[in-house]
Amino acid sequence: LESSLLTQPWSSVCFGESPFLAKACFRDTGYVLLLSDLSSVWYESADAEVVGQRSKELNKRLTVPVASFLQRLCNLMCPLLAGQSDATTSFSCHRSAGGLSLHVKSELSGLPFYWDFHCCPAPVEMVSHHLVRPLIRMSLALQHQVQELTSLLFQKDAEIEDYRESGAALSRDRLRTEPFQEETFQQNFMAEVRPERS
Repeated sequence: LESSLLTQPWSSVCFGESPFLAKACFRDTGYVLLLSDLSSVWYESADAEVVGQRSKELNKRLTVPVASFLQRLCNLMCPLLAGQSDATTSFSCHRSAGGLSLHVKSELSGLPFYWDFHCCPAPVEMVSHHLVRPLIRMSLALQHQVQELTSLLFQKDAEIEDYRESGAALSRDRLRTEPFQEETFQQNFMAEVRPERS
């Protein structure tokens, strides 16, 4: 489950008024849920036995196989992670010193359906696997891409200058561009991404 979770993308979701990044993986044998508010990271990994026990505690009137229960949880969470809301389902979260609880309220076969995800702080290795390493890899890839684009812009500027020196002129003046200034570009970029000081 946790290795499958690595292939899942992060999604931006709101539980009540609280924004989170979330990813999840559901199987017939259990699920893993990972949440972050970019200050903390929480997770829950529950197998079929845990799901079966908790479903009896929260939904005494429902008697369905654990695999069906997990499928229902998947059907509730996956649309949310895909940016689709369901008017019949509500999510709320409660933070505590020991973790975070995500409460789900919906219905199943005409009966009320409840679920609580009991998330605890994620271990450092999990945070590294799912957040830190992918972000660093993406940052390095973007830096490489910027370097390639910068090199291409310099080549284009040299090509345009060669045309001008050969006597070529623009048929439409609005297409005229200034030569690329790498230092100015970097300064403007850093000004945009630098966190605002309070």
